[in-house]
Amino acid sequence: MSLLLEGKKAFITGGTRGIGAAICEVFAREGADVAFSYNSRDDLALEMDRKIEAHGRRAFNAKVSVVDRVGMKKMTRELVEKWGGIDILVNNAAINRGDNFATTTDRAWDEVIHTNVDSLFAVTKPIYKQMIRQRKGIILNITSIGAMRALPTAVHYATSKAAMIGFTKCLSREAATFGVRVNAIAAGIFDTDLAQALPDRLLQMHDFWTSAGRLGRPEELAEYAAFMVSERNSFMNGEVVIVDGGAIT
Repeated sequence: MSLLLEGKKAFITGGTRGIGAAICEVFAREGADVAFSYNSRDDLALEMDRKIEAHGRRAFNAKVSVVDRVGMKKMTRELVEKWGGIDILVNNAAINRGDNFATTTDRAWDEVIHTNVDSLFAVTKPIYKQMIRQRKGIILNITSIGAMRALPTAVHYATSKAAMIGFTKCLSREAATFGVRVNAIAAGIFDTDLAQALPDRLLQMHDFWTSAGRLGRPEELAEYAAFMVSERNSFMNGEVVIVDGGAIT
C-alpha cells in the first residue's frame, strides 16, 4: 500500500514541539515534504529539519509569528516558489495559561485570544488563496475538547478553541466550492509543554476522566491527523473529530 501522503506538500504551525513536532515527523514518514513555522528555538528547528530529511523528504522552516500577517504572506510566497504549491495546512500552534476567569488579566486574555484566534486569519488566508488557485487543498485545525465540554480549563483558552470550531465549519462550506476541505481535531490532554502549563489539580484529575487513564502521546494524534488530511479521508468536510482518550462527559 502506498504512503498516506506520498508527494504532498504540507505546512504545520508550531512544528518544533509537542503535537506539531509529532505531526511534522509522521507526515514526512508518510511521504510529504514538510514546512513548519516556529517562534524561538533555532536548535529545535534544525533538529526537525534533520528528522524530516531522514525520511527522504524536503524540509523548510520559517521563524515567523503566527500572528504576523505580512510575515505569513511572505513565507507563503517563498514556499510556493520553492515547492510549487501547498497541499496541506495544519493550524496547530496555540498557547494556554492556567488562569481562573475571575483573576484573568487583560493582558492574559488578549495574549491567548490574539495568538489562538487571530493566527487563524494570518496563517490561513494566504495559504487558502493559493489552494483556491490550484483548486485543491486540505486544512486541518487542532482545537480542544475544552471548547466542547464543561471542563475546568481556562476560559480564554476554551473560548479561543471554540472560535476555531466555528472557523472550521463556516470555512468548510466556502472552501468546498474550490475543492478545498476543512476539518478539525478536538484534542484531549496530551503530554506536551502546553499541558504542563495546566494546573496540577487538573492533570491529577485527568486519569479519572479518561477511560485510557493517561495523557495522550503526541504521536497518537499525529497518526490520526495524517489519515484526516489524506485522500483516503476524501469525503469528510466541516467535521470536528474528538481524540481525547475517552473522556467522561
